[in-house]
Amino acid sequence: MTAGNSMLKKLVAEFLGTAFLLAVVVGSGIMAQTLSSGNTAIALLANALATGAGLIALILMFGNLSGAHFNPVVTLSEAWQKNLPTQFILPYIVAQILGAFAGVAATHGMFDLPVFFASTHVRTGVSQWWSECIATFGLIAVIISTSRTRPTTTPFAVAAYITAAYWFTSSTSFANPAVTLARSVSDTFAGIRPIDAPGFIVAQLIGAACATVLFNWLYPKSSSQ
Repeated sequence: MTAGNSMLKKLVAEFLGTAFLLAVVVGSGIMAQTLSSGNTAIALLANALATGAGLIALILMFGNLSGAHFNPVVTLSEAWQKNLPTQFILPYIVAQILGAFAGVAATHGMFDLPVFFASTHVRTGVSQWWSECIATFGLIAVIISTSRTRPTTTPFAVAAYITAAYWFTSSTSFANPAVTLARSVSDTFAGIRPIDAPGFIVAQLIGAACATVLFNWLYPKSSSQ
């Protein structure tokens, strides 16, 4: 396999994986809201379970190709740890963002909605930003700790954590800048106002950086890694 072909496969995996992740998040949110008859707790439960199940499948599907990041902060953390060449950072992040918007567009098509329409769902304030910082810190912590101790469990640990974080965080755990940007153009159950997205993204970057530093110290690489 040529280097160019290998890189293309990684980028296609990141694009498709992120697209399907957004389809799961947004699509299950729309379906949950439609079927729950206004019961927000039931809608959130359905949304969380679908996202967790989808994440397991997607990480198992694409993990061996690209590492199944589907998330710019995961890519930045992996590059910081020297698990990913620096020249991969920008292509990965571009593929993830494009995939996220493609996933939203595809999902809207399935539910006969406009391709993109700005969300009016208010998600802002210190508690929400702190929530995103905590949510993203935990996600990176789970990835680093399990990948260095029990790597075969990582897909299940990540999915379990995200499912739980839907419920224990006030922001419902976006924990992903690409997901945040794409959800800002979906005025559905999973949406976030475009004006609120930057605050979430800054908090996510801070949480990811803190977790990368701390968990590299807690779980140092072995000499064979």
